[in-house]
Formats: sequence, structure tokens, C-alpha cells
Amino acid sequence: MATITVRNVDDKLVAALKAQAKTNQRSLEGEIRHLLAQQVLRHARLEDFRERTARLAALTAERPQTDSVLLLREDRDR
Repeated sequence: MATITVRNVDDKLVAALKAQAKTNQRSLEGEIRHLLAQQVLRHARLEDFRERTARLAALTAERPQTDSVLLLREDRDR
């Protein structure tokens, strides 16, 4: 495993991270590892979502599409 050193972290941020770690029953180091992992996973999920939606959009690229705002407005006006 690698070691990362982060310098010049604001004292208020460190205090907030310590409080959050305590709430989550983790050490400060464990909380930071958790937050880093969550951020990386979130980014990966977002990229996966964008790729899947692009593939879905490509399936109907040649077909005319109706703006969903128009459909919603039409439904509400009934």
C-alpha cells in the first residue's frame, strides 16, 4: 500500500474531518480513506452512467424525438 502526505490542510477542515470520523466510528485516517474511495467510486459510476446513456441514445439517434417538457406540459393541460 502507498502512503500519501497532504500538507497545508486548514485546521477547520481537519477538525471537521475528525468530528465526522468520530461520528462514523472511524479514525481520521480511516475516514479520509473512506472519503477518497467514495469520491473515486462516484466518479467511476458517473462515467459508467454517461457511457450507458450515450449507447442508449445512439440506439434511437435516427428516430425523431419529442422534447419531454412538451409531453409533460401536454399531460398537465388535460
